[in-house]
Amino acid sequence: MSQSKMQFQFRPSETRGGADHGWLKTFHTFSFAEWYDPRFEAFGSLRVINEDRVAPKTGFPTHPHREFEIFSYLLSGKLSHKDSMGNVETMVRGDVQMTSGGTGIRHSEYNDHDEEVHFLQIWAKPNQSGLKPQYFTRHYTDAEKTDKLIKIVAPIGTDGVVEAREGDGPTPVHAPLHTLVTLLSPSKSVTHTVLPPLKATVESKLVLVQVVQSSGYNTKPASKDPSGVVIKVSGGDSQVTLGEGDAVFIREAKVGEEIVLENVGSKVGEVVVFEMDA
Repeated sequence: MSQSKMQFQFRPSETRGGADHGWLKTFHTFSFAEWYDPRFEAFGSLRVINEDRVAPKTGFPTHPHREFEIFSYLLSGKLSHKDSMGNVETMVRGDVQMTSGGTGIRHSEYNDHDEEVHFLQIWAKPNQSGLKPQYFTRHYTDAEKTDKLIKIVAPIGTDGVVEAREGDGPTPVHAPLHTLVTLLSPSKSVTHTVLPPLKATVESKLVLVQVVQSSGYNTKPASKDPSGVVIKVSGGDSQVTLGEGDAVFIREAKVGEEIVLENVGSKVGEVVVFEMDA
């Protein structure tokens, strides 16, 4: 077997952008709003990964989007959604809410509840322009994710994914992007096998592994203290250890290669894996 050419780029949590606005505490994996880093503008089809915490009785007022696939993954609390397509919904932990912006929509995301809401806001570039705006929702329980890596988002037409607002299986996305999550217990491991590309001409895949900052908003360097969340990521000849909020960007991953996530700490870690065509 030929030697793996996977390339790991470690991204410490404290190097993310973001700010504490009082009502909103946020981290930006990629350049966003007033924070800009030319090294982190996008990764494959991914354009935005914001780890947001919104205070009670506040939120994002109605605003427009177009030509982006925008989804939220709820980590704690409740988030109320309204949009110009007539969708009104309150999301809870484990929910994925996908808005396919297409030719244009307007929506609001508001925390009209009594506790902070913590979620990942993710934007992906669609594989075609001019799409009809659509809205999809799915729910995934903690039991489904415990010590298993499950797919919560997948391209339409793969894994039996269809354009149904509600249903089982991954949430539909109009992009060459798979998103997987796990709640990984101490001393447990899961393995991700790199998936085939959507287009046969694609020779390698991109993978981004990010650990959720579950213990609370913290701008200090992530601890690798074994009494906390410590996730070892291994693939090919490369290896890196991640704490909460840390990430690793993986390039030159080939179909069939394995990426292993192992919890070498003492607390359960919530880990998100993004895989996309290069």
